[in-house]
Amino acid sequence: MTPDEFATTADVSRETFDRLVAMDAVLLDWSSRHNLIARSTIEDRWRRHYLDSSQLFAMIPERSQSLADLGSGAGFPGLVLAAMGVAYGLKVSLIESVGKKAAFLRAAIEAMKLDNAVVISERAEHIRIEPPDIITARAVAPLVKLLGYAHEIQGGNTVCLFPKGQDVECELTQAAKSWHMEVIPHPSLTNRDSVILEVRNLARA
Repeated sequence: MTPDEFATTADVSRETFDRLVAMDAVLLDWSSRHNLIARSTIEDRWRRHYLDSSQLFAMIPERSQSLADLGSGAGFPGLVLAAMGVAYGLKVSLIESVGKKAAFLRAAIEAMKLDNAVVISERAEHIRIEPPDIITARAVAPLVKLLGYAHEIQGGNTVCLFPKGQDVECELTQAAKSWHMEVIPHPSLTNRDSVILEVRNLARA
């Protein structure tokens, strides 16, 4: 998928697209020195990473004002959603404990000219922030562990959006032993074996 094909498929504004192109330049530069994304995915990154991240935006409830992205790494989905959320006033906290990845995120934010994103360089289980409206995490940890992180920072109406792969049913079965929750699975646009789990009303079992 080319950048232009991504822009058409994701239906992003020109301003958002320009910000993501700026992010991509920083990503390629840093990826030549650091392991930000798997090298096997670089050629198809606009589908595997950018489109895969952007599809979450349509699942964010209207009037959401804040989003926390756990284990932001190379900025997927957090930076992509921050770029898409500028026009809506969405504030994004990028949670990343690894120093080099946090430095990349700050460099990308500067290149993208984002004023609605901040990097919090701490481990997910240690952060203390205002409860966000949305919590996201992509390829970070098993579901049962993600739910533990989310539970510590969630508010009463927080919605979690977690992309998951082909082992999702096993992860849900395991998570159900420790957690009560409402789960709505959404099919992925980029992988027929993947889903995005929309999780609400999370509580300990």
